[in-house]
Amino acid sequence: MSLTTESSTNFWLTRPFSERSTQIFLGVLIAALALVTLLHVAVPADNPLHIGAYTVNLFGKYLSYALLAVAVDLVWGYLGILSLGHGAFFAIGGYAMGMYLMRQIGDRGTYGNPVLPDFMVFLNWDSLPWFWHGFDMAWFAFAMVLLAPGLLALVFGFLAFRSRVTGVYLSIITQALTFALMLAFFRNEMGFGGNNGLTDFREIVGFDLRSDATRLGLFLATGVALALGFILCRAIVTSKLGRVSVATRDAEARTRFLGYRVERFQLFVFVVSAMLAGLAGALYVPQVGIINPSEFSPIFSIEIVLWVALGGRATLYGAVIGAILVNYAKTIFTGVMPDAWLFALGAMFVLVTVFLPKGVAGLFRYFKRRKRDDTATSDPNADPNSTPKEASA
Repeated sequence: MSLTTESSTNFWLTRPFSERSTQIFLGVLIAALALVTLLHVAVPADNPLHIGAYTVNLFGKYLSYALLAVAVDLVWGYLGILSLGHGAFFAIGGYAMGMYLMRQIGDRGTYGNPVLPDFMVFLNWDSLPWFWHGFDMAWFAFAMVLLAPGLLALVFGFLAFRSRVTGVYLSIITQALTFALMLAFFRNEMGFGGNNGLTDFREIVGFDLRSDATRLGLFLATGVALALGFILCRAIVTSKLGRVSVATRDAEARTRFLGYRVERFQLFVFVVSAMLAGLAGALYVPQVGIINPSEFSPIFSIEIVLWVALGGRATLYGAVIGAILVNYAKTIFTGVMPDAWLFALGAMFVLVTVFLPKGVAGLFRYFKRRKRDDTATSDPNADPNSTPKEASA
């Protein structure tokens, strides 16, 4: 490797950590993980500050949604592809994990069959379908968590981007994809549990899923996955790949005219985003204890886009904020006024669109810019004829 290539590689790997936004995000995330762990483990159960296992599971669910939102922001914010089907990749990753968890039940199921899951015994299946083989091994299942959604995205993206399908047409096709998969997974003969899906999980890699320690471990694992996914996306968007992606988003025809094979950049980013969504689904399933075809619902995919829009497009950390805020609000509203949740979500979206068109992250940027401009204006050595930006420079 030449010196130039080695320096370029090191720069690509270290640049995300040199950004202040990344440092702040990772610092807040690590502090949150440590605080929840401390309040769960060290604080007695009768103390008001104690965080129970249910709440730890709930926080883990929020973090898995945050990783999913980061994946959507990568393709929508930086590539300009409004995907209304990322719920499909999320659900496929979840089903891959669910199939592994079902194989771990063994003869402890209702019907005591050591090979066939209970729903297959109930439907009088004689043997395990071919696509279930291998899911009794953790390494194979965890590999399929990434490979299955990645392969689907590769095939779908290759056909779509090669045909130069863009804009609203691509959004409609992605929504049609997830709707078709939802209808397919609802059928009992598909071998994925039909309407009921996969549930009644017992253990993961030998650990009891119902124990507090395992739940805390899954929460921490989801936090680590979110951090790594965020760093990977920051590395992509700050590289040449990211710059070409943004150029494609803003002026695809001009980028093609400059000689770039735009469809290759689109396909790579789209596949990476799908794999991150699949990982989010795999971390989601053992914490909620079920995966069913409702995760393929187009409404869920649209809701993911709302998280990103509310948090702030093309920021990544804004997607995390949006996912956590919206799902926390959903938890509160569905507990107090379940029938009013959709109205509350619509009101949040309208208010943010009107008053915060760049999302919550845009509000942070606004205050940061105001503070910088005020500092530059109050500088006695600044040129009175220069703009605040010039003075601060």
